[in-house]
Amino acid sequence: MLTIVPLAGLPEVVPGDDLAALLVAALPHGDAIGRGDILVVTQKIVSKAEGRFVDLASVVPSAEAVALAEEVGKDASLIELVLRESTDIVRKGRNVLITRHRLGHVMANAGIDASNIGPHGQGPNGQGKVLLLPEDPDASAARIADGVAVRTGTRPAVLISDSFGRPWRMGVTNVAIGLAGMAALVDQRGATDRDGRVLQVTQIALGDAVAAAAGLVMGEGDEGLPAALVRGLAALGAPQRAGAVLRPLAEDMFR
Repeated sequence: MLTIVPLAGLPEVVPGDDLAALLVAALPHGDAIGRGDILVVTQKIVSKAEGRFVDLASVVPSAEAVALAEEVGKDASLIELVLRESTDIVRKGRNVLITRHRLGHVMANAGIDASNIGPHGQGPNGQGKVLLLPEDPDASAARIADGVAVRTGTRPAVLISDSFGRPWRMGVTNVAIGLAGMAALVDQRGATDRDGRVLQVTQIALGDAVAAAAGLVMGEGDEGLPAALVRGLAALGAPQRAGAVLRPLAEDMFR
């Protein structure tokens, strides 16, 4: 049976914190990491621990950023950071900027966020800071998994999640942007359905499905639950990078 246990009681994470130690300490009393368990950790606390804060007052916008900020109605310093973190502008409109992040994800504002970033997000003289995605979320996940293994003797799978909007659908859901020890995508092509028909296109976005399930207990607002333990999944698949789910640009029918 699949179970999802939120890790309550985590402190406010600040740059330099050892996330593996904090996560192990937050395990429910008497519980232990088991083989096949998955630790789902939000991008927010990973970025905090890795010091991915940027003070907007320190950012000098380029002419391109100033022009784009005027067009979409956003702060020019924020737009400058978005451009630095992106490889392509996918769509733009008033109050909307969708880009292809340098990691390959298509997302709003290159994943740069100012919500729930805690007191460390306050810049000098009351000026605000924002938080960037981890430099390499897969490497971040691997470091957490290794740290947990040192403390518990068992290396869990680790999934770093972030909330994404979806084209043509309202609302956000959590997806996997960093993975260690599990598959991002399970390819079922060549298998058969119950009627014996050969599956032609079926691939399961396992990482995203686990992230979305964990998001149901972690929440998106003031819940203060940035991590969860998922256990009971029948199979984790061969380890992959989270980017395995990204569709190649040559197959993008909506460009």
